[in-house]
Amino acid sequence: MKPDINEELQRIVESLKAYAELEEKSGSSFLSYSKGKKIIVGNEKGLGTKKGALEALKTEIIESDCCQLFRTRTNLVFGSGSPDAKLVFVGEAPGREEDLQGLPFIGRAGQLLTKIIESIGLKRKDVYICNILKCRPPNNRNPFPTEILACEGYLVRQLEIIKPKIICALGKFAAQTLLRDQTPISKLRGRFFDYHGVKLIPTFHPAYLLRNPKDKQLVWEDMKKIKRELKT
Repeated sequence: MKPDINEELQRIVESLKAYAELEEKSGSSFLSYSKGKKIIVGNEKGLGTKKGALEALKTEIIESDCCQLFRTRTNLVFGSGSPDAKLVFVGEAPGREEDLQGLPFIGRAGQLLTKIIESIGLKRKDVYICNILKCRPPNNRNPFPTEILACEGYLVRQLEIIKPKIICALGKFAAQTLLRDQTPISKLRGRFFDYHGVKLIPTFHPAYLLRNPKDKQLVWEDMKKIKRELKT
């Protein structure tokens, strides 16, 4: 049965209202970390290693009920890869396969992402891969603003622990969310931006490339920029 459009619109309106209330209470804009603040290097909460700090953060999220998505998820999809990665890929949210296995980017789009990573001489174990949301939205719908607000702080803390040199935002949603910029991904991609003192470059999402293989060349150009920057 298809969802009632009016009910879906009502949920979106309620989410936006809650988001506005959260912003007003916090006295800040959407993300509690100021735009100019640099990512702090160090072990979160004094934990001994980056791996340990990430595991502690994962446990904290599992035990949290900060948004309603925890009720419908099969598994938390925290992230995977090297805690010492210089390059972090950030997507939008887990899909069905990711939700079932608890790992990011493992479907067809994930297989393509693996090839993209290998195209610049790296392997998945060398980078870190995660999403803005750690739980799958029902039916793979777009995340609500309150869900992003509840989850993005966790992403920032992941990045604080990992201390990457470069963040690659995969797709329109990840790029526009992280940059607070509604510019189309076609104009954002291939350019370096500042994200809390870390260089961020948007590119097309692998799922988009599966539908539009002609744009793989553009992503290759973006990857070459990342490769050059990693060497500096």
